Amino acid sequence: MSQSTPKPQTRTKERGLERAFLLLDYLCAAGAPQRPIEIATGMGAPKSSIYELVGLLTTAGVLERTDAEGRVFLGRKLHFWGVNYLKGFDVTRHARPVLEGITAKTRETSQLCMLDGDKYYVAMMNEGSRPFRISSDVGERTPIPWTASGRLLLGHLSDDEILDLIPPDDFTYSNGGSIAPRDFIASVRKAWAEKFFSFDSVADNFTHCFAAPVLDADGLCQSTVCIVAPKEDAMAHYADYRAALVEAGRELSRRLDSREAGRNGLAAE
Repeated sequence: MSQSTPKPQTRTKERGLERAFLLLDYLCAAGAPQRPIEIATGMGAPKSSIYELVGLLTTAGVLERTDAEGRVFLGRKLHFWGVNYLKGFDVTRHARPVLEGITAKTRETSQLCMLDGDKYYVAMMNEGSRPFRISSDVGERTPIPWTASGRLLLGHLSDDEILDLIPPDDFTYSNGGSIAPRDFIASVRKAWAEKFFSFDSVADNFTHCFAAPVLDADGLCQSTVCIVAPKEDAMAHYADYRAALVEAGRELSRRLDSREAGRNGLAAE
C-alpha cells in the first residue's frame, strides 16, 4: 500500500510547528526580549504568523511578555522543561565531578562542550581557583572553527559533510583573522588522530584552549572536556594540563559507557 500524501492542513501544522521552534531559537540567539515585529523582521518571516505564534506560545507559558510595549522572551516553562531534562541527562550529572577534578589538578577553568546544529556551545563550566578567572557564557553559541573542541566534535564527518555544516562566514574569526576551510579540515583530522587539540584562543590574545574528546559507545565524540588557561601558564604546564584533560575525557567516557552497559543489562533482564 502506497503512503498517502499529507493533507494541506497537516503540512501547514508542520510548518507552523517548525516556525515555532525557529522563533524560540531566534530569541535564544538574540539573548534579549523583542517585539513580534522585530522577531518577524529578524527571521524574515510573515508578520501575521509571528504575531499568531507569539500569542499561542505566550498563552502556553513558553514565552513571557517583558514590558508594556509587547516585547517577549523565553518563558519559565522552558526552565521547567530544562530542569526535568537535566534529571535524565546523565552527561551533565557525570560531568560535574570530572570537571571539578580537572580544576582541582590544574586550577584552571574547565568546561563540558557540545554542538548545537552548526554551532559550538559550553554546556557546563567549573571556574578556576586562581584569583584571575577566565570564563565564557554557558549556552552561548559560537562558530565551530573558533574553538579547540570543534575539531574533535567534527572528527567523524567527511570533508564534504564538514563544509556543508559550517557557514562560510564562520571561518572568519572575531579578531578579523580567518582560517582556510582546507586548513581547518586538516586540523580536524590531526585532532581526531591524536584525540586532543589545543591552540591560542581566537577570542583574545591572552588564553590558550585545550580540548579532549568524550566518546560514546560507538567511539563518536558527542562532547568534549576543555581547559581555558592564561597563555603563559598553559605553556609552562602544557604537558600536565594535556595529561589531566585527556585522562578526564577517558574517565567521563568510561562513566557514560558504564551507564549504557547498566541500562542494556536491565533491558536484557
